[in-house]
Amino acid sequence: MKVRPLRLKWISIPAAVSLVCLSLSACRSAFVQTAIINHSGGPVQLVEVDYPSASFGTQEIANDATYHYRFKIQDSGPVKITFTANSNTAYNATGPTLTEGQQGNLTITLEANGKVDWYSQLSTAK
Repeated sequence: MKVRPLRLKWISIPAAVSLVCLSLSACRSAFVQTAIINHSGGPVQLVEVDYPSASFGTQEIANDATYHYRFKIQDSGPVKITFTANSNTAYNATGPTLTEGQQGNLTITLEANGKVDWYSQLSTAK
């Protein structure tokens, strides 16, 4: 008995590859790429970022250094940062309101005297 290979006449190899790539890209989760930039004139310690439903942080960011972190927004609310400057002074600031499902970039710049600048490029994931 001779076995014949299965042939799908209605689908070509390029079409199959395109279908697989499309399905993989459609399943991508929405994440926020965050950068905390320290331009305060000295190191900052005990840096913590609170965002809706979670938080992250680092022990120290040197002057003119950047700390990167990626997270997923699973609730809605404001993002906040707390940190201690070189003078052992604690600072906190509230940034933009985040909404579940947003994705994009968030940059937090720490300036002298505890000033915090927020820059967000966020959109709702499709």
